[in-house]
Amino acid sequence: MKVLKLALLSFAFFTATQSQAQIAVNVNLGTPPAWAHGNVIATQYYYLPEIDAYYDVPSERFIYIKNGKWVKSKKLPKKYSNYNLKKGRIIYLSDYKGNAPYKYHKKHKEKYVIVGPNSNKVIHVKTQPHKNKHKNKAHKKRLKD
Repeated sequence: MKVLKLALLSFAFFTATQSQAQIAVNVNLGTPPAWAHGNVIATQYYYLPEIDAYYDVPSERFIYIKNGKWVKSKKLPKKYSNYNLKKGRIIYLSDYKGNAPYKYHKKHKEKYVIVGPNSNKVIHVKTQPHKNKHKNKAHKKRLKD
Protein backbone atom coordinates (compact mmCIF):
# COMPACT_ATOMS: atom_id res chain seq x y z
CA MET A 1 0.00 0.00 0.00
CA LYS A 2 2.83 2.39 0.86
CA VAL A 3 4.43 1.70 -2.52
CA LEU A 4 1.18 2.59 -4.30
CA LYS A 5 0.85 5.87 -2.37
CA LEU A 6 4.48 6.74 -3.11
CA ALA A 7 3.96 5.99 -6.80
CA LEU A 8 0.82 8.18 -6.96
CA LEU A 9 2.56 10.99 -5.09
CA SER A 10 5.54 10.82 -7.47
CA PHE A 11 3.23 10.88 -10.49
CA ALA A 12 1.37 13.92 -9.13
CA PHE A 13 4.65 15.76 -8.47
CA PHE A 14 5.97 14.91 -11.95
CA THR A 15 2.74 16.13 -13.59
CA ALA A 16 2.79 19.42 -11.65
CA THR A 17 6.44 20.01 -12.60
CA GLN A 18 5.68 19.43 -16.29
CA SER A 19 2.75 21.90 -16.17
CA GLN A 20 4.97 24.64 -14.73
CA ALA A 21 7.61 24.03 -17.39
CA GLN A 22 5.01 24.44 -20.13
CA ILE A 23 3.85 27.75 -18.68
CA ALA A 24 7.40 29.09 -18.65
CA VAL A 25 7.82 28.25 -22.34
CA ASN A 26 4.65 30.12 -23.28
CA VAL A 27 5.97 33.37 -21.75
CA ASN A 28 8.83 33.45 -24.27
CA LEU A 29 9.09 36.74 -26.18
CA GLY A 30 9.88 35.07 -29.46
CA THR A 31 12.99 34.56 -31.52
CA PRO A 32 14.88 37.70 -32.53
CA PRO A 33 14.93 38.30 -36.29
CA ALA A 34 18.05 37.36 -38.27
CA TRP A 35 18.82 41.04 -38.86
CA ALA A 36 19.01 41.88 -35.12
CA HIS A 37 22.65 42.48 -34.22
CA GLY A 38 24.78 43.28 -31.20
CA ASN A 39 23.96 41.85 -27.81
CA VAL A 40 20.33 41.01 -28.49
CA ILE A 41 18.14 41.46 -25.43
CA ALA A 42 14.96 39.47 -24.88
CA THR A 43 12.38 42.19 -25.37
CA GLN A 44 9.08 42.53 -27.15
CA TYR A 45 9.81 45.72 -29.11
CA TYR A 46 12.67 47.32 -31.01
CA TYR A 47 12.69 50.93 -32.14
CA LEU A 48 14.33 51.59 -35.52
CA PRO A 49 15.03 55.35 -35.49
CA GLU A 50 16.40 55.64 -39.05
CA ILE A 51 13.05 54.61 -40.48
CA ASP A 52 10.98 55.77 -37.50
CA ALA A 53 9.36 52.38 -36.96
CA TYR A 54 9.03 49.67 -34.33
CA TYR A 55 9.39 45.90 -34.60
CA ASP A 56 7.21 43.55 -32.56
CA VAL A 57 9.34 40.42 -31.99
CA PRO A 58 6.65 37.87 -30.97
CA SER A 59 4.28 38.77 -33.83
CA GLU A 60 7.15 39.35 -36.29
CA ARG A 61 5.55 42.61 -37.45
CA PHE A 62 6.82 46.09 -38.15
CA ILE A 63 4.81 48.98 -36.72
CA TYR A 64 4.92 52.28 -38.61
CA ILE A 65 2.78 55.27 -39.52
CA LYS A 66 0.70 54.97 -42.67
CA ASN A 67 -1.76 57.72 -43.60
CA GLY A 68 -1.48 59.17 -40.09
CA LYS A 69 -2.23 55.89 -38.28
CA TRP A 70 -0.01 53.23 -36.73
CA VAL A 71 -0.21 49.95 -38.64
CA LYS A 72 1.34 46.50 -38.20
CA SER A 73 2.76 44.71 -41.20
CA LYS A 74 4.96 41.72 -42.00
CA LYS A 75 6.98 43.98 -44.34
CA LEU A 76 8.19 47.55 -44.30
CA PRO A 77 6.57 50.01 -46.71
CA LYS A 78 8.02 50.21 -50.23
CA LYS A 79 9.79 53.49 -49.50
CA TYR A 80 12.15 51.49 -47.23
CA SER A 81 12.75 48.62 -49.66
CA ASN A 82 16.45 49.59 -49.92
CA TYR A 83 16.91 49.99 -46.16
CA ASN A 84 19.40 47.46 -44.75
CA LEU A 85 18.07 46.21 -41.42
CA LYS A 86 21.37 44.46 -40.62
CA LYS A 87 23.25 47.76 -40.72
CA GLY A 88 20.53 49.88 -39.16
CA ARG A 89 20.38 51.21 -35.65
CA ILE A 90 18.32 49.17 -33.16
CA ILE A 91 16.99 50.41 -29.84
CA TYR A 92 15.92 47.51 -27.60
CA LEU A 93 12.98 48.72 -25.51
CA SER A 94 13.66 46.36 -22.64
CA ASP A 95 11.38 47.86 -20.01
CA TYR A 96 8.20 48.54 -21.99
CA LYS A 97 5.20 46.37 -21.16
CA GLY A 98 2.11 46.78 -23.27
CA ASN A 99 0.83 46.64 -26.82
CA ALA A 100 1.53 50.15 -28.08
CA PRO A 101 5.18 51.26 -27.85
CA TYR A 102 4.29 54.19 -30.11
CA LYS A 103 2.60 55.84 -27.13
CA TYR A 104 6.15 57.03 -26.37
CA HIS A 105 6.98 57.74 -30.02
CA LYS A 106 7.67 61.45 -29.50
CA LYS A 107 10.06 60.63 -26.64
CA HIS A 108 11.81 57.93 -28.67
CA LYS A 109 12.13 60.15 -31.72
CA GLU A 110 13.67 62.99 -29.71
CA LYS A 111 15.97 60.77 -27.67
CA TYR A 112 17.35 58.70 -30.54
CA VAL A 113 17.74 61.34 -33.21
CA ILE A 114 20.22 60.41 -35.95
CA VAL A 115 23.47 62.37 -35.59
CA GLY A 116 25.85 61.75 -38.47
CA PRO A 117 26.85 58.67 -40.43
CA ASN A 118 28.40 56.78 -37.48
CA SER A 119 25.28 56.67 -35.34
CA ASN A 120 24.37 53.05 -36.05
CA LYS A 121 25.03 51.86 -32.51
CA VAL A 122 22.88 49.29 -30.79
CA ILE A 123 21.32 50.82 -27.71
CA HIS A 124 19.61 49.10 -24.78
CA VAL A 125 17.12 51.29 -22.96
CA LYS A 126 14.73 50.92 -20.10
CA THR A 127 11.74 53.09 -20.89
CA GLN A 128 9.89 54.86 -18.14
CA PRO A 129 6.53 56.57 -18.48
CA HIS A 130 6.71 60.36 -18.51
CA LYS A 131 5.59 61.84 -15.22
CA ASN A 132 3.82 65.17 -15.50
CA LYS A 133 5.01 66.97 -12.37
CA HIS A 134 3.16 70.19 -13.18
CA LYS A 135 -0.52 69.50 -13.67
CA ASN A 136 -1.52 73.04 -12.86
CA LYS A 137 -1.81 75.06 -16.13
CA ALA A 138 -1.02 78.36 -14.40
CA HIS A 139 2.19 76.87 -12.99
CA LYS A 140 3.18 75.59 -16.44
CA LYS A 141 2.64 79.06 -17.91
CA ARG A 142 4.85 80.61 -15.24
CA LEU A 143 7.57 78.12 -16.09
CA LYS A 144 7.47 79.18 -19.75
CA ASP A 145 7.72 82.89 -18.90
